[in-house]
Amino acid sequence: MAPYNLDQKTMITYTYLRGRLDGPGFEQSQQALSFALDCHGEQFRENGDPYMIHPLTMACDAIACKGATDEIIATILLHDVCEDHRIPLSALPVNDKIKQGVKYMTIRKFDGEEKEETKRRYFNELLDSREAIICKAFDRYANLNDAEGTLSEERIVKNILETHNLLMPVLREAKYRYPELSDMLHTIRTALKRTIALMARYHSVKLE
Repeated sequence: MAPYNLDQKTMITYTYLRGRLDGPGFEQSQQALSFALDCHGEQFRENGDPYMIHPLTMACDAIACKGATDEIIATILLHDVCEDHRIPLSALPVNDKIKQGVKYMTIRKFDGEEKEETKRRYFNELLDSREAIICKAFDRYANLNDAEGTLSEERIVKNILETHNLLMPVLREAKYRYPELSDMLHTIRTALKRTIALMARYHSVKLE
């Protein structure tokens, strides 16, 4: 662990998660945890925190919810690896279901698309992967909670509106497409609703 830029909080979270994954049924997540640490270990967030705390916290939050699977946790741990470090999906040490989840978490712009078209397609395509739709919900919740004091007013407002207008509708649809995830979806949707409502009030954003 010495070569990595991890503070005490990140180390404690890493140790806790590693212990939770140290057992049968989470072999993919164990591989993903080691790979993610190698990729993000010396990277930092915009707020100055070690980057690794982001996927670690997301994974711990997901495990605390009923319904977290090996594939969901592994997707969460790896969701930024390809985009941030230009690592091909084929290089990820996990199965194809997890690779697909990471693929759908990575924004891809098609030729001829306007920016808004790309965003709308991206959010709609999340529904094609149960791992990606759950991962995106926890990712957005974590990013919203880290936004204050880090992002500009413009970016915060953009994230509030994007969450309300694009992510929440697909999370509602996910309830019907993946009924086995209904408990987890209810938990994270409720948390997101409360968060964006509070942030919208504070930043004078009207949610329709």
